[in-house]
Amino acid sequence: MRTDIVKDNRDNPGVYVPPPLIYVAVFVAAVFLQRTFPIDNVFFTMPGATIIGFAFAAIAFVLVVISLRQFFVTKNSLITIKPAYSLQTDGIYSMTRNPMYLGLANVYLAVTGFTGSWWNIILFPLLIIVVQQYIIKREERYLTRRFGQAYLDYKSRVRPWI
Repeated sequence: MRTDIVKDNRDNPGVYVPPPLIYVAVFVAAVFLQRTFPIDNVFFTMPGATIIGFAFAAIAFVLVVISLRQFFVTKNSLITIKPAYSLQTDGIYSMTRNPMYLGLANVYLAVTGFTGSWWNIILFPLLIIVVQQYIIKREERYLTRRFGQAYLDYKSRVRPWI
């Protein structure tokens, strides 16, 4: 279901740091921590870590491609400082309210499986907390303002992550 509403074009979620940049920043912080405070990362050189990386990459690919396609088809903005013109509630969005962020989390874990360290795993919960608090909460407040009861009904039916 798509709910089209056009209101004030200046209203937006107020997320000024692009979400992918947050994932990259945490990954880079993990690389820095590994160099500064090394933890034995022999696991990440084993074939099992690579297999796990491929599994996360496959999940990420599906989530990101399907959710991006839906945004492009509905001509909605991916830029978090621009207004949304429609509420996504069907397709992948009927299973999770945040498939792009879930996809990015899987990209993070995939790259961790290929080249990571335990610092990537240690910082992963922090990454999810930052995404939840800085991005998702702001977007939810905005979507409530923008789409009102339609968004609240959707929010009550569909989980935020999985």
